[in-house]
Amino acid sequence: MNVALIANDNKKKLMENLCIAYRHILMKHTLFATDTTGRLIEENANLNVYKYLAGNLGGMHQLGTQISHNDIDLVIFLRDPEFHNDSDDILRLCDFHNIPVATNLATAEALLLALDCGNLDWRNLLE
Repeated sequence: MNVALIANDNKKKLMENLCIAYRHILMKHTLFATDTTGRLIEENANLNVYKYLAGNLGGMHQLGTQISHNDIDLVIFLRDPEFHNDSDDILRLCDFHNIPVATNLATAEALLLALDCGNLDWRNLLE
């Protein structure tokens, strides 16, 4: 499955730790991330990540395009709720295209465990 991993600046360390803790699950899937987040995940969790541009340079739009084309199966977007950015657009696209999305650590862990158990395999039927 195609998993997008996005994190606002003050959530990047949390994303690194999440990816390290769940490396055994994430390594079985194709990962996408904005530039800085992707590099941090590659360096610290030793995972292969396809990187978009930096979020503020068009990476969020690249992700949105993939979501619109049903090319992403799961989004983990650890975001700062006080920081306004393109997150509303990404969340709206996920809702519209019925793509599971997590915006906090608790939901991210639940979705990763569901992914590992095969509970998101229904996404394969949509291709």
